[in-house]
Amino acid sequence: MSLQNPVFILGPTNMPEVIRKACDMPTIDHRSPAFARLFKPAVEGVRRVLKMGEGEVIILPSTGTGGWEAAITNTLSPGDTVLAARFGMFSHRWIDLCQRHGLNVQIIETPWGQGAPLAAIEAALKADAGHRIKAVLATHNETATGVKSDIAGIRRAMDAAGHGALLFVDGVSSIASMPFEMGAWGVDIAVAGSQKGFMLPAGLAILGVSPKAIAAMESATLPRTFFDFRDMLKSYAAGGYPYTPAVGLISGLARAIEVLEDEGLENVYARHHRLAEGVRRAVAAWGMKPCAASPELFSDTVTAVVVPPGCNGTDLVKLAAEKYGVAFGVGLGEVAGKVFRIGHLGMLTDVMVLSGLATAEMCMADLGWPVTLGSGVAAAQDYYRGSAGALAMAAE
Repeated sequence: MSLQNPVFILGPTNMPEVIRKACDMPTIDHRSPAFARLFKPAVEGVRRVLKMGEGEVIILPSTGTGGWEAAITNTLSPGDTVLAARFGMFSHRWIDLCQRHGLNVQIIETPWGQGAPLAAIEAALKADAGHRIKAVLATHNETATGVKSDIAGIRRAMDAAGHGALLFVDGVSSIASMPFEMGAWGVDIAVAGSQKGFMLPAGLAILGVSPKAIAAMESATLPRTFFDFRDMLKSYAAGGYPYTPAVGLISGLARAIEVLEDEGLENVYARHHRLAEGVRRAVAAWGMKPCAASPELFSDTVTAVVVPPGCNGTDLVKLAAEKYGVAFGVGLGEVAGKVFRIGHLGMLTDVMVLSGLATAEMCMADLGWPVTLGSGVAAAQDYYRGSAGALAMAAE
């Protein structure tokens, strides 16, 4: 696969050169004041990106999956009940992780292509008179299906039920690419990863932790060592880590936040929405549709494209990689083979997205799918030509 071509997977995303160079640094003493000076801007920057208000930022050498594990092991005990909807591969994997840790997961089965079911969540919490449910797990952006869920709506459902459960949100493929309001939405733990909207290599789990979640640590008895927030916070007070940190990635994280804030977070979100809308218009021109069941569910970081009857989305992904050196995402779980996924997050422009759409069209034609070459590209071009000027004016 050519390293000159952009990737259209869901992460790791394309890396800006200035961020890659920020990760490429000499070895420093991670227990010295030099590291503390490097670390503080990264922590404070994450706080701003999450819009979190009170609480603590925890940056672990790990990935989003490690962030899921850290969230539950620091706040829950064996046998505790958590509530989660299963509507895609990543909500399923978080459920599986909880079950492996001996938690009782009350699962709301939801069709893939739908988002978190607000009414069902509220009903389950209202039915929990004894408040056995200790946490609600929510996947903000389900990358398997290209579906975003209404996290503010989940908080409203919890409040309407009068329930005091913690709210944990997987924002791995949304944070730093789509609007996220940790404080306003009443999120107790937000989980992000370095390799998506922050445009870094994989290797950091990035968490925002509310005061309520920090208080829950005192009674939680699930085992944790490497992921123990108490050890992290104790070391943070001295400007360091309880073990060896990923120094280069932390340097890159601080630079990534500068890049995001130089563009302006609202402009970052608007750019992602514009890129996503161009992709969706291309999909419609192909005579296809997103897996997401309705427009309010459309993700601005990934589109899962439902392929025509008799076609296999995995065939397109394999051909794109082998013949054209371009990476798309395969369908996962219940939608394996039924979709292919176009990631449109991180360092991407209109022109880069058009190259991905053109490649997808060539693959469809090569495979004998019913497509008119140039149809999707033209639909996206028309949209980008009409929307780029408006965005530029908004950025001035």
